[in-house]
Amino acid sequence: MGTIIWLAGLICAIWCVLDIFKKPIGLIGKLIMTVIVLATSWLGLALYYFWARHHVTSWFSSIRLTIKKATCLGRLF
Repeated sequence: MGTIIWLAGLICAIWCVLDIFKKPIGLIGKLIMTVIVLATSWLGLALYYFWARHHVTSWFSSIRLTIKKATCLGRLF
């Protein structure tokens, strides 16, 4: 029974990682999300599937815009 649960978790984790790498975000964002999902096991898989997969692109696009603004401001000073 434990082997079946482990295999189901492994298949779901692989599916999540493949889905994360299809998202139009940067490599660093993809790696961060992958590590979070894999490190939190079933809880991470559930959170990613039901909530995070719809919001990931907006999270990392806003981070990218913030970094661009900070670097542009740094050039001014």
